[in-house]
Amino acid sequence: MDAYRDQYAQIFNGGKGVTVLAISADADTTHASWAKETGYPVTFVSDTAKNTGRAYNVLPAGRSAFQRVLFVVGKDGRIAHVMRPFRELVQDSYDELGKAVAEAARAP
Repeated sequence: MDAYRDQYAQIFNGGKGVTVLAISADADTTHASWAKETGYPVTFVSDTAKNTGRAYNVLPAGRSAFQRVLFVVGKDGRIAHVMRPFRELVQDSYDELGKAVAEAARAP
């Protein structure tokens, strides 16, 4: 999450025309104080029932935690790019994400 915060302006156009949602199976009370303390510029969403995780196939069978998967959604509401799994420790992943976000933002 630090990399998202630190590269937010570059990857997510400083939030102009971009909404970033981080969805987790953790309770919203867990996210709220942590996100505030660290200054993350994204919206955290809690999916304790894991419905979203199942719908987007990011909850492996027999596991309680979601996989790190990123979906870039275009202006038309359709998924424009998927990074499965997202390798958060590899800079190339952020470069790919930045390009996907820029392309989705430019699409009609």
